Amino acid sequence: MSDTMTRDETRLLPQVHEPRNPGMPLDMDVVMRCTANRSAIERRAATLPGRRSVKKDYQAAWLARAISCIDLTTLAGDDTPGRVARLCAKARQPVRADILEALGLEGLTTGAVCVYHDMIAPAVAALEGTGIPVAAVSTGFPAGLSPFHLRVAEITESVKAGAREIDIVISRRHVLTGDWQALYDEMRAFREACGEAHVKAILATGELGTLQNVARASMVCMMAGADFIKTSTGKESVNATLPVSLVMMRAIREYFEETGYRVGYKPAGGISKAKDAVTYLALVKEELGDRWLQPDLYRFGASSLLGDIERQLEHHVTGAYSASWRHATS
Repeated sequence: MSDTMTRDETRLLPQVHEPRNPGMPLDMDVVMRCTANRSAIERRAATLPGRRSVKKDYQAAWLARAISCIDLTTLAGDDTPGRVARLCAKARQPVRADILEALGLEGLTTGAVCVYHDMIAPAVAALEGTGIPVAAVSTGFPAGLSPFHLRVAEITESVKAGAREIDIVISRRHVLTGDWQALYDEMRAFREACGEAHVKAILATGELGTLQNVARASMVCMMAGADFIKTSTGKESVNATLPVSLVMMRAIREYFEETGYRVGYKPAGGISKAKDAVTYLALVKEELGDRWLQPDLYRFGASSLLGDIERQLEHHVTGAYSASWRHATS
């Protein structure tokens, strides 16, 4: 991976490089072929952190790439326009200017800013002219249990308000009961409501019971036209994990081999340390290849992660660690 990146590279939306995934008819033969050997998956995931340690300039390059793939997020009940404006300022300037200059990475930004519907307008205003997209959580986030017509309407309203990416939540009960047709139909309706906005399907993997369910839900959502599949809302008791990520990435690879369309991946929740971000990126490189190491096909759903990465980059440049409170996101 290159240790430099251009301003344009950090701002590309999926449609710039890749044709959007149009989906395909639900093929139950393909869905039922999706299985998961839990013990083998867990063994593979357990070996990764120890095998993929990078240092010095290489580590700085990986961490800079991680920043470019972060969906900087605030999803709190006490969000205000002022807090969102500060978050957007951090997205535009995620690391102190002198550190970026020392690294040769002026112009680095995060991949997007993710907010609730009511905060879309202030986020769009704060990011005007930057090319950084606003993502909105939708469809009754995080439980996804509001009436279906209201979930669809929520997507429509968020797109109208200026969101260029929509993070939807699926109905977990469709997965738990094996009603794959219902999941497909739901996801298809959400995709159509998004129009030109890209849709990330949140599976809430911690509530799906088994890795086999994760694999099959991933495949069905991609068949229905998801542009990204995402692990979690960040509100579940178990969020992104390496075993779940391995399962979802292999489903993405199988879908690409089946259709020729690349679908993005977004782990969310529980990734707060720079070293963990590097581990996830290494897994992407091994399972999907370098093309997925770009913000149009890979995102971190995170808020506290950026602060730790900034500390590590400051240490790389200055040789000293600063206090974590000096790297607030909003």
